[in-house]
Amino acid sequence: MTVIYSVIAIIIAYLIGSVSSAVIVCQAMQLPDPRKNGSGNPGATNVLRIGGKFPALLTFIGDILKGIIPVVIGEFCGFSAMLVSFLLFAAIIGHLYPIFFKFKGGKGVATFFGGLVVLHWPLGVAVLVTWFIVSLLTKISSLAALVSVLLSLLYNIWMGVAAYYPALMLIVIFIYWRHRGNIKRLIAGTEPRIGKKK
Repeated sequence: MTVIYSVIAIIIAYLIGSVSSAVIVCQAMQLPDPRKNGSGNPGATNVLRIGGKFPALLTFIGDILKGIIPVVIGEFCGFSAMLVSFLLFAAIIGHLYPIFFKFKGGKGVATFFGGLVVLHWPLGVAVLVTWFIVSLLTKISSLAALVSVLLSLLYNIWMGVAAYYPALMLIVIFIYWRHRGNIKRLIAGTEPRIGKKK
């Protein structure tokens, strides 16, 4: 029965992650489809480019909640730390490949940040601080995301939370895969800065 509950929880987490905040916000505010405009990525940074700060903020909050809700549900149900971390992974997979939006999703960073803060707040805060520092210094959102997401593995080792490591490793791999276009532009020096129209 425990296995059945775990599978159901993972499916629910994936479905929660599959709700595209960017698409919903843009449709509600009659903005261009973020999947077809700007960078083509349905995330807060692209919504900022095509719609401005308020729609981007709403998108960011929605994406954060997609990470928070599954973790809160898992902890409320008394699941193990490892299983709860995999609920966050499932939510991020939903965000990356949403079943409700033809599996064309965002890049998972805000969802990761939101869930991580609830999962283990010192680890989440360390990752967020890293993102803010890198973004302030470089003004490049993708670079800040890539650095902070990767360092989450080192912070996790330093803080000694071994149960989270398998899920974190998978999360880092998938987020880096979804950022492969950004990585190419960073190497080429053509990655746009925060707030800049693409």
